[in-house]
Amino acid sequence: MESDKNYSKKYLKAKEKVRRVKWFYFHLVGYIIVVVLLLYNIYILGENNPYANFFLWFNSLMILFWTIFIILHGRWALRNKTFFSKKWESKKAEEFLEKENNTETTMWE
Repeated sequence: MESDKNYSKKYLKAKEKVRRVKWFYFHLVGYIIVVVLLLYNIYILGENNPYANFFLWFNSLMILFWTIFIILHGRWALRNKTFFSKKWESKKAEEFLEKENNTETTMWE
């Protein structure tokens, strides 16, 4: 009975971590799309436009603040995750070996 409660708590905690990471990736995709559009807006903005200085300033601040926010969101969502750790490398190597052993070869041997 106690182990079932412990398992359900761990499962809920793991599910919450997955949800946080998923929302960070959605946020990251939206960030990339909007930054590309803002940079394009800065690029096409003509010097003859009377509002050119305002839009240059506004777009630059938007990019700066959203970059800071996405970095903080990434640190919060991906905490305790190290990219390309030894554990990850060995796990990937095992996956590749398993995939190679399981696939049929179609080349002449």
